[in-house]
Amino acid sequence: MINVGRINQLEVTKEADFGWFLDGKDYGSILLTKRHAPEGVAIGDVVDVFLYFDADNQIAATTEKPVAQVGEWGLMKVEGINSIGAFASWGIKEKDLLIPFSEQRGRLSAGQTILVYVYTDKASGRIVGTTKFNKLLDKTPARYTTNQQVDLLIAERSDLGYKAIINGEHWGMIFPSDVFGKLFIGKQLTGYIKQVRSDGKIDLTLQKVGVAKMDDLSEKILSLLEKKGGFLPLSDKSTPEAIFATFKTSKGTYKKSIGGLYKQGKISIDKDGIRLIQE
Repeated sequence: MINVGRINQLEVTKEADFGWFLDGKDYGSILLTKRHAPEGVAIGDVVDVFLYFDADNQIAATTEKPVAQVGEWGLMKVEGINSIGAFASWGIKEKDLLIPFSEQRGRLSAGQTILVYVYTDKASGRIVGTTKFNKLLDKTPARYTTNQQVDLLIAERSDLGYKAIINGEHWGMIFPSDVFGKLFIGKQLTGYIKQVRSDGKIDLTLQKVGVAKMDDLSEKILSLLEKKGGFLPLSDKSTPEAIFATFKTSKGTYKKSIGGLYKQGKISIDKDGIRLIQE
């Protein structure tokens, strides 16, 4: 099955002076120009190509990889504006992605870097982008549980914190008290469900909640100690930055975890770091 707007695996069927023709199934032969062909390609090879509609509305193939395929979000720079909308660079040099005015949540301007969702417009068949995410999200009930691991995409920043897209399906919020490390629009990371409120809104965290958080971190500390020969140069006096760089957690949580391990007799806490106590 051929999916325009996504990367496909197509067989090379014919060579020409200007490139190679690929087996596009129901779409017929699709040209892959020499400029976009892999080095050493030959008839019978199967190549990974991204399919899109060119300026003449014909299917074109390229080995360039887009920032986002159809059905995905991506961070893109607005290159220009005309009478029908904005055009953003999405990794395909021959053609920018159209974001129609009707699909803009607030007018865009050239030079902006924005998060865009790529989809196929049913009416025109064109591949376009949108910044109106509300119509894509929260269409199904949020059946998450506390401490459930989820995939997050940072989509917006506000006075309340960071709005994130959960598993490509729901909105969630990361409040400042649950932010560790550097977050920015377009960043993808793993997070956890903190709670689903009675009104359906979802609070997120970047580390597990409560005892589960402590247990998870304690296991990571012990595992890394074993890999590092029983010593880590991270004590309760280490900087928050050094602790986060290693364990992606706050200094407060780290101190509680090593304190618990110390009370259990599993580690010693010294000025220069922590040491594993061999049983």
